Amino acid sequence: VFKGSGVEFDEVRPYVPGDDVRTIDWNVTARTGTPHIKRFVEERELSIVLLVDVSASMDTGSHRSKQSAAAELGSLVAFSAIANQDKVGLMLFSDHNHLLIPPRKGHQHGLRIIREILAPQTNIEQRSGRNPWWKHWAKWSFKTRTPHVRQTDLRAGLEFCQQVLKRKSVIFVVTDCRDQNFWQPLQALNQRHDVVLVQVSDPIEDRIQSSGLLNVVDVESGKQMRIDAGSSRWQQYQQQVNVEWLNTVEQRAARSGIDYIHLQTSESAIEPLLKFMRHRERRKR
Repeated sequence: VFKGSGVEFDEVRPYVPGDDVRTIDWNVTARTGTPHIKRFVEERELSIVLLVDVSASMDTGSHRSKQSAAAELGSLVAFSAIANQDKVGLMLFSDHNHLLIPPRKGHQHGLRIIREILAPQTNIEQRSGRNPWWKHWAKWSFKTRTPHVRQTDLRAGLEFCQQVLKRKSVIFVVTDCRDQNFWQPLQALNQRHDVVLVQVSDPIEDRIQSSGLLNVVDVESGKQMRIDAGSSRWQQYQQQVNVEWLNTVEQRAARSGIDYIHLQTSESAIEPLLKFMRHRERRKR
C-alpha cells in the first residue's frame, strides 16, 4: 500500500541484451573489458510516524474518549508496521508540550508507543520536566497558556514535525481538527512526506442525548454557555455545523492531495483503516 523512500543499490552484473544502457557501470566495464550494469531494487523499508493530538478536546467522548480511539488506530498501524519489518515512531503534541519517539523497529518499541498515546499528559510532563530532548532536534519556542489546560495547536505540531523528520516518512496525523490555520503547514508536510489525515469525532458532536437547559464548558478555552438541548432548533443547528465541518475537512484534504480517514469513537478503528487501505491499493493499480 505504501512505498519505501527510494531505491538502493543491489549488485553489479554482466550486461545482457535488453538491459537499459543507462545503467551501465562504466568503471567496472573498463576494468573487466566486458559491459556490466548496476542493478537497483526498490527500498521497501518504511518509516511510519504517528502524529497524535493530545489536547484537552481529545479527552472528550460519549462512547469512549477520542484519545482512546486514537490509541486503537495507533496500535493497529504500529503493529502492522512492525509485522512488515518497518520502523514506527510517535510524536504527541498540544500547544505547549511535545514528545517525539524516533522511528524504530521491534515489538517492545511498539508497546511503548501505545503506552505513550494512552497516557500522554503524564508522560509528556514528566519527560519535558527532566530531559529537554527537543533542544537536540529543533529550535522550538513553547507557547505558554494556561498550564493545566492542553490546547490544540495543530499548526505548531505540523511545523515541528517538518523540522525534525528529515527522511521521507508515512505520517498519520490523528486529531479532531478543532483548530484553524493548519492547512498550509499540512500541505507543506505532504510535499515532503506521505501524509494521512485521521479526523476523530464523537456522535455527541452531532446530537446531545439530553433535554432541557445545560451548562456546557469548552474544555480548552474554559468558555461557558447555556444551551437548550431539547430544542429542535438547537439540535438542527448543532448537527448542521458539525456535518459541514467534517465535510469541509474531507473536501479540503482531497483538494490538497492528502489521504483522509474519518474515525468515530463509537466504532472500531479496524473498519475505517481497512477501508482506507483497500481504497489506496485500488488507486495504485
